[in-house]
Amino acid sequence: MNASPLLRAVVASVVVALVATTVPAPTQARIVGTEEALGTVAETSPPRHDRASIDALLARDDVRAQLEALGVDPQEARARVQALDDAQAQTLAERLDRMPAGGSVLGVAFLVFVILLVTDILGFTRVFPFTRPIR
Repeated sequence: MNASPLLRAVVASVVVALVATTVPAPTQARIVGTEEALGTVAETSPPRHDRASIDALLARDDVRAQLEALGVDPQEARARVQALDDAQAQTLAERLDRMPAGGSVLGVAFLVFVILLVTDILGFTRVFPFTRPIR
């Protein structure tokens, strides 16, 4: 069976992607002190301004516009943030800090392109005119 160069390239890229995803992530080991293990370090550290950071986020124009587009009143959202207890506010602020800042759109577009390309090559779809199905 004679495979086309495009098929070989796709198969090679899929193999490289699968091998790259199976590489173990590096880890770090360290000694944890008693105070840190019991959680008393967080109590002795200076208080974080979690509510202030959430309020600053809610005060931004783009966030307010998005909330209104979703049907949420920005003043009601601020009132609900003020009603949170300290642990909930800290958890929400940490989750907001870890969220990507809109950089994942390119990755999603590339993933959709690759999926459509593979299904086009396999003959399931006919989206791209520059591909020939292997069937």
